[in-house]
Amino acid sequence: MPGTGSNGSVTRSTLRQQIADALRDEVLAGRLQAGREFTVKEIAEQYGVSATPVREALVDLSAQGLLEADQHRGFRVHEYSVEDYRGIIEARGLVTTGMFQVLASDTARHRDPEDPRVHAAVVGVRRRAEEAQRAATAGDLTVLIGYDLRFWRELGALFGNPYLADFLHRLRVQSWVCAVQHLRRLDDLRGHLWSRHTDLVDALMRRDLPTARAIIAAHDADSLALIERLASG
Repeated sequence: MPGTGSNGSVTRSTLRQQIADALRDEVLAGRLQAGREFTVKEIAEQYGVSATPVREALVDLSAQGLLEADQHRGFRVHEYSVEDYRGIIEARGLVTTGMFQVLASDTARHRDPEDPRVHAAVVGVRRRAEEAQRAATAGDLTVLIGYDLRFWRELGALFGNPYLADFLHRLRVQSWVCAVQHLRRLDDLRGHLWSRHTDLVDALMRRDLPTARAIIAAHDADSLALIERLASG
């Protein structure tokens, strides 16, 4: 029956996404460390599911740059170098600059801030910024990563360009994967994590692009300096 096939496809697609999300969280939490190798069968048995959605999830994560595929040995968590991190930070900065530039466009300038949908989106982004900032101040890396990714995803959506938003999300995931392997070495992360999410939101809502760019430039420079210092021992 057509309905059965359709439901089966939806279920498999949902399972595929759930597995991909779970594995991404394992990598970001440092439980699946850089260089770790595993097979489709191993992951399927771990989650108690069939091989097909697992293979699809692993291929998705490979396409996102989190895993490397080896036809003979399965998959391996990608190992990012400091040079990789430097390139990611540079790309991330270029994307955020492009997003911020949207604010200067005629379309953005004439968006009604009193529009209930716009207002709700801004309130949501501000709330996410506050949550991320609290986690950063407390040095809670796991909580920060979750809120930081949601903050940038929702902020990107507010600019109305899904292509930029999706690309930025991918870059931020990759930058966190690279940074985590170094940040987890510190016993106390308080004072080391970026916590100016609300300052950035305030600057953007005022359309103060010079301040917004300065905040991001400082963020990128500090992040790179920290990872370079940790990587050097």
